[in-house]
Amino acid sequence: MNRSEPIILAEGLARRYGKGAQAVEALRGIDLNVRPGEVFGFLGPNGAGKTTSIRMLTGQLTPTSGSAWVAGCDVVRDRRELHRRIGVVFDTPNLYDQLSGRQNLAFFADLYRADRGRIAPLLDRVGLADAAERKFKTYSRGMKQRLILARALLPEPQVLFLDEPTSGLDPASARSVRELIKDVRGQGTTVFLTTHLMELADHVCDRLAILHQGRLVAQDSPAALKRTGADPQLVVRRSGASEPEVLALSAESTPARLAELLRGGDVQEVATQEPTLEDVFLRLTGSSLR
Repeated sequence: MNRSEPIILAEGLARRYGKGAQAVEALRGIDLNVRPGEVFGFLGPNGAGKTTSIRMLTGQLTPTSGSAWVAGCDVVRDRRELHRRIGVVFDTPNLYDQLSGRQNLAFFADLYRADRGRIAPLLDRVGLADAAERKFKTYSRGMKQRLILARALLPEPQVLFLDEPTSGLDPASARSVRELIKDVRGQGTTVFLTTHLMELADHVCDRLAILHQGRLVAQDSPAALKRTGADPQLVVRRSGASEPEVLALSAESTPARLAELLRGGDVQEVATQEPTLEDVFLRLTGSSLR
């Protein structure tokens, strides 16, 4: 594929459930343009249409209208070939409990017609080489998620879809998955990521799209979204105060209030607080991801 062409392209992608007055518009005509080799974050409150979008982009659900291409495949007409070019990781552990980690990967390698020689390097890559012979049911939640990620990487996908890959994981396991995402990107694979963790999205995503009520309300790099989405603030910490006072830099009253606080003589620290990705998300959607 030409590196200058989008590896995921959606135009007017929409999905409606039901008919007539009872119809529900889960997705209302979104446009996406994801570049080869980037980590693209897809954020939105529950019910915003994220899962519907992923199901259409991975060929599991037919759009009501619009079109989409992933890894050079039309997601409706070329589903069989599409499934050979992508990997998908959901937030549920969906491997076989009675098989070992190695046996699970061997089964799916044969199913995907992938080289079994990739199994040992992948187990090592996800930190499960020492647990390869243990049954899947004995794995911790974090280990299961890493094996599922290894399974998705078996066919060397051009695009890896990760739907809440850190859901329910402890901090150490979530950090491990985050490093794996960076590693996968470093190998040239495009990653399409949904997550409830703003810190993860901020640190690993090259660009983000924010979905609200079935529509895209923003799409840019995390840094650009934070620059345009909210004003920086001043945080004033005073001795004896349980909470700092936060002042909006854009407010006309800020200089007078800051001078008043400084005259009080108990100010310990004045610091600038830049807007966070969560600030931007809250402003655009009116709700939190958590």
